[in-house]
This record gives sequence, structure tokens and C-alpha cells, in this order.
Amino acid sequence: MSSKRFMLSLVALVGVAVAAPVPVGAHHAFTAEFDANRPIRVRGTIVKVEWINPHGWIHVDVKGKDGQPVRWMFELGAPGALTRRGFTRDYLKPGTEVEVDGFLSKSMPTKANGRAIKYTSGPQAGQELFVGSSGTGAPKDGRDETER
Repeated sequence: MSSKRFMLSLVALVGVAVAAPVPVGAHHAFTAEFDANRPIRVRGTIVKVEWINPHGWIHVDVKGKDGQPVRWMFELGAPGALTRRGFTRDYLKPGTEVEVDGFLSKSMPTKANGRAIKYTSGPQAGQELFVGSSGTGAPKDGRDETER
């Protein structure tokens, strides 16, 4: 192999290695982290939205038994999947009152897999969004159009 061809091959190899995607984190099946036998529904106010891979997250303040806010976190589907369903990170705005259905975490009492979000006030009141992950082992409840 000529030195010129060798150098071109080396440059191409280094370029591929540098451009290769770095894993964001391990993806998991629903049953690894959440309990299908522990459905949850909470009502509160969105305080934070994280539009990140491999899952989006919303953080919701829910009024506790003592009247003080309790911060819940809900795992959503992947941002790409949510976008294909017709909404973006700006669809879920902090300050919006919502009701969230999901399934509790096996390890944290205020963490859940979000299945659906329903607006409880404002011009979108009553509108429900499917925000779950498809095909991960979550219970089939008819909300995910790909399960029908």
C-alpha cells in the first residue's frame, strides 16, 4: 500500500471514529423500572420540561396532604416520537395545570412513567395527549394508536 493511500485510509478511519455517535444511556424496558400494577393519576402544575433523549421528562408540582407542593417526575416517550405525534417541547409549558396518568416507579414514590397528560384549564382544557413510550412493555390501554 502506498503511503498516500495509507494516509487517506487513516484519515478516513479517524473521521469515522470521531463522527460515531456516543451512546446517551442505556434504554430500558418498561418493566425494568415501572410497575404495571400500580397506576397513578395526579393533578398539578408543570414546573419543568426536559426534551432529551432517550426519554423526555416533565416535572409536576402536586399538592401534598399537608398542602405543600410535592415534585413528581414523569418519563415521557422519546422526543422524536412525541414530535411525530404532533407536538413539541413548547406544547407542555411550565405553569400549565394538568392531570397525568401513568405507572409508578418501582424505586421512587414520586416518579412514574407518564402515559397520558390531560389539560385541566385554559383553552386546551379537556385535551388529552398520549405521551408514553410505544412497545416497551407498558400495559395496553387503547391510548397508543400503534397498539390498536
